[in-house]
Amino acid sequence: MNNRSTVHHTFVVERVYKASPAKTFTYWADPRLKEQWFSKADAFDFRVGGGESSQGGPPGGPVFTFDARYHDIVPNERIIYTYTLDMDETRMSVSATTVEFKLEGEGTKLIFTEQGVFLDGHDTPAQREHGTKEMLDKLGVLLEIG
Repeated sequence: MNNRSTVHHTFVVERVYKASPAKTFTYWADPRLKEQWFSKADAFDFRVGGGESSQGGPPGGPVFTFDARYHDIVPNERIIYTYTLDMDETRMSVSATTVEFKLEGEGTKLIFTEQGVFLDGHDTPAQREHGTKEMLDKLGVLLEIG
């Protein structure tokens, strides 16, 4: 029996940082800064048509592969990309993501919207949203001290 399934889900995470949109954007555009709060990229080509990929996982555990393609980049304003997430040879999800950087006072309101298709129960929208919140909180800490 084949237990294939798809779960479509959209979530939005908003954060307000005390850093400017330009500084916040730089933490997405510069691989040395991004790897401080996101997985270190094995390949990083931050331009429309470019992409980002990384592999990693726990010792002896599965290898997770993140593979993204950038579709729209407006410096200091927005990034739109799609990505797949695989566990070993198994596709877990396919997502479209928009990251918006809006001036709020002297800081930035970051709006992260992910529209995902979660496949065959290998990941859930709740797990993905939780992980995204943790990463964006880590980014906030770096922006505070950096």
